[in-house]
Amino acid sequence: MLPPELPPLPALTRAEGELVDHYLATAELLGRVNPARGDDTYAALRAAQALVTEVTRLRDALALMHARGETELHRATLERALRVLDGERRAGRVAVPPAGAADAGNGSAGDGGRER
Repeated sequence: MLPPELPPLPALTRAEGELVDHYLATAELLGRVNPARGDDTYAALRAAQALVTEVTRLRDALALMHARGETELHRATLERALRVLDGERRAGRVAVPPAGAADAGNGSAGDGGRER
């Protein structure tokens, strides 16, 4: 049986696509640095180092949009793109887990904050 078909990604400018991609990558890296979720300092250090590069790319995408005269973020379109790209799950590790989650196996997917 085939998996359900994902909804189509909304039409985005190249800069909007880069904004969404780098935002999600930044959120994933922040989740790996989250001290309430990880248990490995080396993995957190690697994520923090990569975070610098990713945030720079995020800034560059926003600067390009601004330089082109794109003064508004089309929130509904960008939100739909984030949902299609599984943004809720990908950004979910940034938040502090509910109380007691650390006692129940760290509350994560069991990767201990390590990169895949």
